[in-house]
Amino acid sequence: MAAGSASPPSPDARRRVVLLGATGSIGGSTLRVIAAHRDRLELVGIAARSDWRRLAEVALEFGVREAAIHDPAAHAEAKASGAFPAGMRLLQGSAGLSELATLPTADVVLLAVVGTAGLDPAMAAIAAGKDLALASKEILVLAGKFVMEAARRRGTRILPVDSEHSAVFQCVEGHAGSAVRRVILTASGGAFRDWPAERLAQATPADALKHPNWSMGPKVTVDSATLANKGLELIEAKWLFNLRPDQCGAVIHPQSLVHCLVEFNDGAMLAQLSPPSMTFPIQHALLYPDRARGVEPPIDLTRLFRLDFSPVDEGRYPMIRYARESMEAGGVAAAVFNAANEVAVEAFLGTRIPFLAIPTIVAKALDRTANFEPSEVGEVLGADKAAREGAERDVASFK
Repeated sequence: MAAGSASPPSPDARRRVVLLGATGSIGGSTLRVIAAHRDRLELVGIAARSDWRRLAEVALEFGVREAAIHDPAAHAEAKASGAFPAGMRLLQGSAGLSELATLPTADVVLLAVVGTAGLDPAMAAIAAGKDLALASKEILVLAGKFVMEAARRRGTRILPVDSEHSAVFQCVEGHAGSAVRRVILTASGGAFRDWPAERLAQATPADALKHPNWSMGPKVTVDSATLANKGLELIEAKWLFNLRPDQCGAVIHPQSLVHCLVEFNDGAMLAQLSPPSMTFPIQHALLYPDRARGVEPPIDLTRLFRLDFSPVDEGRYPMIRYARESMEAGGVAAAVFNAANEVAVEAFLGTRIPFLAIPTIVAKALDRTANFEPSEVGEVLGADKAAREGAERDVASFK
């Protein structure tokens, strides 16, 4: 875990938050946390890809004076709408997100931007010495080598927002990294966990989006059904906690109450439990190291419940095998895995390919990649672009 000295407290003792990705599911949970702790948290900057109407509502509700919209057409509509408070700055594009990430008034930047668009603002926040609360898996999967090195060099804290990584963070705190034998992340199994394998060929996007436990965006929900999401989280855990690939594992846990298990050298395990709501890890990141009353009630131990765990069947979930192999291969393999998966999931959601084509397209992308160790971020972005173009061709020709 990259660690440094905490950002200096704001004069009024509230932590000032920039929220990049304010209109998505993570953004919505973050707003609930901030609303519940207005005496400790203040929202000073917000950004969205294109939903400027919702962004304007957030600006008015929280009194935000700085905002950015990534999509140029949506930015132009927003500027002409008159929906935003008078005198508010409305920035545009990747440069606008990066400018928000370096606001002098900000203490912490919560990054919940889907895809590679979050990389530049993440690096900008790190360079500016802001605490980075990271909810975007793609950032470390794509460029973990460069992000973690920049954080170490600058002394910037990276605080995990994914429920599993937040859980690991809480379990390993106070323990030397050398004391950890392995980290085990839990997976619900997604919407098709209880489907017979032969039925998966008929799975529709509507079926895939019926997650049994969590309320998430479409892309992450489909990734949960393929277990690509867990594969991405294993790669992310490797970077966050400086682990070897063989120290990263996963199990199926249908109840989504245990978010990780950390095994130490003496064989003892620590687990972190909380209800399946993103408000718990978000609050931990924003208020860290303090604890405060949660937005939602904790697990009720007076109610009868059970905790089940089972191994991941990599034959049923080949995406987690491809993620593990990408992590072991190093180089740009993980970036290729992520890029091809994004293209394939978008195609599935658009009904251009069937559900079982997703791992096929990812496997093809990995097979044709001549892997190498990148020396700069630009080389990773080049591999990402090439993988996307190849995956798009595969989608177009899929039979």
